[in-house]
Amino acid sequence: MTTATDASPSVDLAAIGAAAREAAHGLAAASTDVKNGALAAMADGLRSHADEILSANALDVQAAERTGTSASLLDRLTLTPARLADIAGAVETVIDLPDPVGAMDDVRRLPNGMEVGRRRVPLGVLAVIFEARPNVTVDISALCLKAGNAVILRGGREALRGNTAMAAVIGQAAERAGAPRDSIQLITDPDRALLRDLLRDRAHVDVVVPRGGAGLIEFVAANATVPVIETGWGVCHTFVDDPADLAMAERIVVNAKTRRPSICNALDTLLVHRGVAAEFVPAVARALTERGVEIHAGGDAARALDGVVDTAPLGPEDLDTEWLSLRMSLCLVDDLDAALAHIRAHGNGHSEAIVTNSHVNARRFTDDVDAAAVYVNASTQFTDGGEFGLGAEVGISTQKLHARGPMGLREMTTYKWVVTGDGHIRPR
Repeated sequence: MTTATDASPSVDLAAIGAAAREAAHGLAAASTDVKNGALAAMADGLRSHADEILSANALDVQAAERTGTSASLLDRLTLTPARLADIAGAVETVIDLPDPVGAMDDVRRLPNGMEVGRRRVPLGVLAVIFEARPNVTVDISALCLKAGNAVILRGGREALRGNTAMAAVIGQAAERAGAPRDSIQLITDPDRALLRDLLRDRAHVDVVVPRGGAGLIEFVAANATVPVIETGWGVCHTFVDDPADLAMAERIVVNAKTRRPSICNALDTLLVHRGVAAEFVPAVARALTERGVEIHAGGDAARALDGVVDTAPLGPEDLDTEWLSLRMSLCLVDDLDAALAHIRAHGNGHSEAIVTNSHVNARRFTDDVDAAAVYVNASTQFTDGGEFGLGAEVGISTQKLHARGPMGLREMTTYKWVVTGDGHIRPR
């Protein structure tokens, strides 16, 4: 396990990349037992070194608080004993998942007798760029290792101490269990010039995955010459239809907004059919404000809450805002068509939900909404690799190539065609 911590002139990206390439070669040939043993050692290491990891993270949180970091960013940054235990548990979940490497898909025998099929193979070397999300260090390392990939991690300066502690623990644990030495490498130098060089290192890096806010993703996409899988931010909607079970709708909306408001699949804009607005809007607004939510509303939505709860005016950019906090937008719409039009105009393809008693409207919503995850009568908070049965996740892709939605083990592989003949030659 290598950690580069010096000033950028002394960070040898070529050496880091070459070491990662060599490690990826070894991982591609590693047995499932070796990889699972490394994962088990990583989970054990996280538990046995919990005190030092939590202490390092606490220093990160204290430094962030001194600089006035927002509550949503602090929430993503903070590790607790329970969160760290969940991270270790997620690693063990990956152990239980089938190893995708070597699996054959779409095998067929051609009329000429040759057999062709697609064999799952690792992507190679991933560079993962992320912000104040210390769990990413472990989640991505575990998935990459099981899928036979080496990973170069570059986290945000806000989580520097915690990331360094966790990367050292899991990297050393994996190596002791038989994984190649440089399977997991962490670059802690925050220099943007160094990051640009990493994003252009086509000689050593096969794929770049940015995981964070819109600014980070846009920076990576604009500066990378290595192929990029974009993940992360989303403006997520829930539409409460007429007819709908309004008690169910209230539970779903409150959960989608307040369970963890700082994550990318939290509710940002609530759309309510006018036919149920008089009954539903005051009730859900009370439930939300009791939990500290600030509702941004304008026009008839604001009038529906006059004298019920205090609201903030709906600003010109609010409907395109990923709030990542206890704030949200509220709009009334005439019907399903209007809700679909609103989502097309303001969504970015992450997670969208409808609460409805109409099978026809549910089917139309799932058919018409273009998003990575579409829900009927459920909270958008479920958009997560663990919740989808994938174990941990590398991120949630909102693009259409090469993966979409939560990216687990299979999404960390590609394939090669394997063709078996018996002296076959191609005729003229």
